[in-house]
Amino acid sequence: MRMTTAQAIVRWLVAQRTELFDGSEAPLFPGVFAIFGHGNVLGIGNALEEVREELPVWRGHNEQGMALAAVGIGKATHRRQVGVATSSIGPGALNMVTAAGVAHANRLPLLLLPGDTFVGRAPDPVLQQVEHFHDPTTTVNDAFRAVSRYFDRITRPEQLLSTLPQVARVLTDPADCGPVTLALPQDVQAESYDFPDALFRPVVHRLVRQRPDLRSLVDAVSLITAASKPLLVLGGGVRYSGAGGRALRFAEQHRIPVVETTAGRTLVPHDHPLNAGPLGVTGSTSANVLAAAADVVIAVGTRLQDFTTASWTVFSPHVKLLTLNAARFDAVKHGAQELVADADEGLRELTDLLGEWQADQAWAAEAVVERCRWDEHVDGLRAPDSDLPTYAQVVGVVNDLSTPEDYVMTASGGLPGELIGGWRAVGESTMDVEYGFSCMGYELAGAWGAAIARPAGVVTTLLGDGSYLMLNSELFSAAFAGHGFVAVVCDNDGYAVIHRLQTGQGGVGFNNMYADVRSTHASPPRTDFAGHAASLGCAVFSVDKLDDLADAYRRARDAAAGERRPAVVVIRTHPASWTEAEAWWEVAVPSVSHREEIDEAHDRMLEDKARQVRYL
Repeated sequence: MRMTTAQAIVRWLVAQRTELFDGSEAPLFPGVFAIFGHGNVLGIGNALEEVREELPVWRGHNEQGMALAAVGIGKATHRRQVGVATSSIGPGALNMVTAAGVAHANRLPLLLLPGDTFVGRAPDPVLQQVEHFHDPTTTVNDAFRAVSRYFDRITRPEQLLSTLPQVARVLTDPADCGPVTLALPQDVQAESYDFPDALFRPVVHRLVRQRPDLRSLVDAVSLITAASKPLLVLGGGVRYSGAGGRALRFAEQHRIPVVETTAGRTLVPHDHPLNAGPLGVTGSTSANVLAAAADVVIAVGTRLQDFTTASWTVFSPHVKLLTLNAARFDAVKHGAQELVADADEGLRELTDLLGEWQADQAWAAEAVVERCRWDEHVDGLRAPDSDLPTYAQVVGVVNDLSTPEDYVMTASGGLPGELIGGWRAVGESTMDVEYGFSCMGYELAGAWGAAIARPAGVVTTLLGDGSYLMLNSELFSAAFAGHGFVAVVCDNDGYAVIHRLQTGQGGVGFNNMYADVRSTHASPPRTDFAGHAASLGCAVFSVDKLDDLADAYRRARDAAAGERRPAVVVIRTHPASWTEAEAWWEVAVPSVSHREEIDEAHDRMLEDKARQVRYL
């Protein structure tokens, strides 16, 4: 088939299918987010227009935002579908680098198609080109190399024959999943080639389920059966394997308490008797108490990030660590005993070999005892007791009104701690806390992508005033396109959680809360969030009191679904009230300072570092 490079890429996108967890088929690439410029409008742009009925194209208003929306699709579909974003060259391309970082850190699929400069170089330097004096082959798109799982620059059309299968491999591989960047020079996009018909035959990508090595399996069983207090840690890999039910049956059959990581949140029903809660700094005291007492930790589908491990102080120094992971890169960390396998297959075969073995009843009972204590603590935080609503109270209202089909999101500031630690699961795998990269702005853009991917139920994103101001343009994109979701904007007058970190380590408030930010005005302006959101086409509901929040949130849900546009709830919140687990997080406190309080914080940091388990 004679076609251009751009046409071939787009036709290939259309031909790719995916098998969902229920056995049905869907497009692997459900849509493309695009902002056109001179680097892609004539190549990729024309090619997309030719198939506009087969491959939806959504117009973004900021390249970072639309690429984050594409990331949101990958997370909301549990990596079974992939969002695509294309941009012009130069600043348009570079705006997508942050989104690539989000996908890379969170092991999520994302396909980026940034335009690039001319391979032929006749018009050099072209508009928006950055010249490198000693390497003319380098362009701004090389910045994507650090945040791409797979990177290629297509300089001849026929290169697609070898590259596109690798693109599909990375985007659908359980162990290697991450962002793919194909840099597309303008002139190459327009060049043609006789592509073989086979390149465009429909292909259904099914989840590859790697089975564990038999000897490693036997070793794992020996480790587990020797344990008196085993603990099961469930991470995002369990979600992406569709193994939530398997993990719960494994815990029940062998009577092992369960805790969740950030990416694994809402895998376990909240009131399950073996559910000890979320683990780590932003988790729960209940889970951390069990983690400190466990002698064997079975970590499934998690890379054990520092917030999960409390900078490696949450476990006993004598604990034995077994990691079941599809990626050997993650399985071998921290001297763990590795079991490289798909989560569902690995747990199934572990269960077969463990047979009737169970952990002690008294140990299992500690899970519900500790979680009930944590629930009582959260109940206390949710109870009205101040003039300004707290994050915990806002989350409680949203939680109480959510259904099993709904989906809740956040990414940065203080709200991740509130959702991870305080949310009570109402449906399996119904939370997206982007806390691998913790990208301000993902809250709104990612919600747009999630709303596209999840037409059933209501997507609700919770964010602070700082995140709203960081990146809000995709509210208009979603409103224009007709994709409804609810955004609850909590205005606490600044970057409150970073102010908390600053002052909690001996510093003074500086450049975080607006009260501490330099201004030449005696009375600096404040943002009218309600007015701004309304100007972007959103339905808006402003709330002054906690008592009015439930009604406003109900109305926002109805507006998001019925009017097919974002519904924004704006509420002033308390700047210094948090849901906290008893855990430590390592930060770099200066060893020399002009403040005695910082010197004291540094000494405390050294004491806590002495508790770190460096190699298990």
